[in-house]
Amino acid sequence: MDHLDKLEAQSVYILREAYREFKSLCMLWSIGKDSTVMLWLARKAFFGHVPIPLVHVDTHYKIPEMIEYRDRLALEWNLNMIYGENREALERKLTFPDGNTDRLTCCKYLKSEALKHTLSGEWPRYRMDHELKHYVQDEGKEPYTGVIAGVRADEEGSRSKERYFSPRDKDNVWDVGDQPPEFWNQFKTDFAPGTHVRIHPLLDWTELNIWEYIEREKISVVSLYFNQGKGIRYRSLGCYPCTNPVESEARTLPEIIDELRSGKFSNIAERSGRAQDSEDGGGLETLRRDGYM
Repeated sequence: MDHLDKLEAQSVYILREAYREFKSLCMLWSIGKDSTVMLWLARKAFFGHVPIPLVHVDTHYKIPEMIEYRDRLALEWNLNMIYGENREALERKLTFPDGNTDRLTCCKYLKSEALKHTLSGEWPRYRMDHELKHYVQDEGKEPYTGVIAGVRADEEGSRSKERYFSPRDKDNVWDVGDQPPEFWNQFKTDFAPGTHVRIHPLLDWTELNIWEYIEREKISVVSLYFNQGKGIRYRSLGCYPCTNPVESEARTLPEIIDELRSGKFSNIAERSGRAQDSEDGGGLETLRRDGYM
């Protein structure tokens, strides 16, 4: 087995353990490269079928190509695709693009609060109807207490403090100092009633591993990751008012891999183009303690 084979096997193992241990389970899909690799791994883990609902928090400020990609794959791969939103904040224009909040508060409303209430079932969820080929309001209200997310430890500081199985309280608040030890592939999966658990199958993958795996497996990703002739591309995708591209000539998967191996970005954070991170002191810990992905 090479390094990618070992990472794949570990991730498949974590996904299967999560499916066995947690009955009310969902998978967060941000439409980015990491969570799309995680979705691919889930298809491998369960022999081409994804038996877990895919949940996306729609801020309505995502780059349109991302939403088009989400819905195309949902139909092509027959995914149980669900999205949630903070309708009240959007209608009251409590957002950074509307000039009524700062970036962190906007993220809190459109991401943290929307995610928390979508997972709990308190706010409406919208499910892809594969016969109608569009979203309808989901009748299900069951809370999701096991949440699979495409977090990588090397992506930014607060994520390096995560575990494969990371507990939150009933309000999805993360106590960074209360994380179970994980030694020798021994994982804690039994938690007190009411505990929400985040599961991170990609925790030990790196940005380079992700791109090497995408090339090996021929996984389709959003074209925003590639230079389209303007000398720029995105390393990390988010809401368009707060996400900036990097200078890059990489137009293909091999060129992205070569660029990363060259060390061009070795001293530049992967999420350096995400403006909200800068407002959070260079990281995401404030947002993530309150339930952000």
